[in-house]
Amino acid sequence: MNVIIIGGGQAGAHIGYLLLENGLNIKIIENREFLVGKLTKDFSEEIVILGSGTDPNTLEVAGIQSADVLVAVTGSDEVNLVASTIAKFEFGIPRVVARVNNPRNAWLYNRDMGVDVSINQSDLLAQIVVEEMDMENISTLMKLNRGNFSIAKVTVNPKSNAVKKVIKELNIPSKCVFIAILRNEDEVIIPRGDTVIEPNDYILLLADESSEKVVNDIFSVE
Repeated sequence: MNVIIIGGGQAGAHIGYLLLENGLNIKIIENREFLVGKLTKDFSEEIVILGSGTDPNTLEVAGIQSADVLVAVTGSDEVNLVASTIAKFEFGIPRVVARVNNPRNAWLYNRDMGVDVSINQSDLLAQIVVEEMDMENISTLMKLNRGNFSIAKVTVNPKSNAVKKVIKELNIPSKCVFIAILRNEDEVIIPRGDTVIEPNDYILLLADESSEKVVNDIFSVE
């Protein structure tokens, strides 16, 4: 898979490291010369390109014709949106991901602007803070971009009401699915209806917002 990253700041560089570790081909476009020098040392001259992510010629040099994904994560919403629009509608990139810097601009990040997935860090952090205040037993790991669903975790308190019960006895909501149970540091269990909940189990689950609240109550402590 070929990925073009617009913006070589902390976010762009970190994404680049992760993608390389997973065997993806990347190009990083950065318009600040001093940062290009640093990125070239960390990556390579073949990966880092000096130029603007809103310049079609620079995008072509980066190989946008064969790119599968474009990730626009500069500190400028204007640049991210323009780069997204050009990538989607001029070059037909299948998947465009863009970073929202100012939450007031979030409404602009839609498919009409060429954005398939928007990353609104401020909104995500605010939601997580509120949820952590309201829910003692369940924590959100990642918000999905559609359907109000999240991937969350539950660490089972030894005094929880759910301990020693099988999953089918817990009345889990229909819009919640247990993905995996991590137990004893090195054991991974695929949850079944007859799986018994043990103290200190680490449960990964997929649920919508209302179901998370129900699951929080299920794993509460008397």
